[in-house]
Amino acid sequence: MPTRHVLLAIVVAVLWGLNFLAIHASLTQFPPLFLIALRFALIAVPTLILVPRPRVRWRWLIGYGVGFGTLQFLFLYLGMAAGFPTGLSSLVLQASAPFTVLLGALLLKERLGARRLVGVGVATAGLAVVGLSYGTSAPLGPFLLVVLGALGWALGNLASRQARAENPLHLVLWMSIVPPLPMLALALVVEGPARIGASLTTSLSAAAVPAWIGLGYTVLLGTLLGSGIWVWLMARHPAGAVAPFSMLVPVVGISTAWLALGEAPAPLELVGGALVIGGVLWSARGPRPPATGAAAASDRPRVGARLG
Repeated sequence: MPTRHVLLAIVVAVLWGLNFLAIHASLTQFPPLFLIALRFALIAVPTLILVPRPRVRWRWLIGYGVGFGTLQFLFLYLGMAAGFPTGLSSLVLQASAPFTVLLGALLLKERLGARRLVGVGVATAGLAVVGLSYGTSAPLGPFLLVVLGALGWALGNLASRQARAENPLHLVLWMSIVPPLPMLALALVVEGPARIGASLTTSLSAAAVPAWIGLGYTVLLGTLLGSGIWVWLMARHPAGAVAPFSMLVPVVGISTAWLALGEAPAPLELVGGALVIGGVLWSARGPRPPATGAAAASDRPRVGARLG
């Protein structure tokens, strides 16, 4: 990859790492379920008006929206609202990678291979270490919610892979039409009109400015700009060259949460995080191709597989 493309990949990792601070800020003002509906509605409305629908089957578009857009953020936001640390959330969400490998083997009959099996095992062990370390000083429920969010992301990965969109960015944008209405309905039932109304009424105060900034960041920088650059890079380079940069996301997330919120991770959590990242990187490395032409051919189908 040219240096400027490497720098762009690092920029995306920074944007996505800071995204967790933005979510934290938004959750101080808005209830989590309503916040998800609001976040995706702000993307869905202009998408329906301005962006052509990707030529993919509706079931894969809806599946991507349910897995990546709805389930991932439903459990992530609930976990963070319940007190799971912002920085650790960026790490635990990386469990989507081993989940994707396992679900691909179970549901799509994809070949697992020894390397991927070892990588998944190491990442799972690291996740268990993080959970055990966190669970000694806090309830385990919020941690499990974020793990379920990673599972939702993995399901979205499989749907996006099956969609095989010619323009993956259009798929990312059109996915946003799925979450708003069901999440708004769920928010009205669970959080109630009174709580939602109070969050909107008080959102016009100066104290709510960080929440609006956080919401704007997740929509404009975290989703549109970050995903746009990522898809652009994935279309121009092998997945194996681009995907490892996503492992910088928890590094940025943990570091910035430490600096901004004072969330110092415990030593065991750092050890578990290193295992998760190492396992994901190990499983992402494919076998060395025997020839240049074979290498190029083997990389092509992987481009759409990492768009989640």
